[in-house]
Amino acid sequence: MCDDQGRPVRLHLTAGQIGDFRGADVLLADLPDETEEIIGDRGYDSNRIRLSLAERNITACIPPEKEPKIKAALQLAFV
Repeated sequence: MCDDQGRPVRLHLTAGQIGDFRGADVLLADLPDETEEIIGDRGYDSNRIRLSLAERNITACIPPEKEPKIKAALQLAFV
């Protein structure tokens, strides 16, 4: 995680096969009160993360997954 100047301030390593969003709880748990927005890549696109940030009035600037899981599940249902 980096500050508003792009300087690293926190690091959390997970196993290579673990999705980014699983380590997000650790990184997002104790954000400074003045945090207004979080920028992340598609690996952090989850309703749980977005809801957690919204409850704290933090804007999530995270692009959506290319193939949302709900859409993929619906496609499997019709195969």
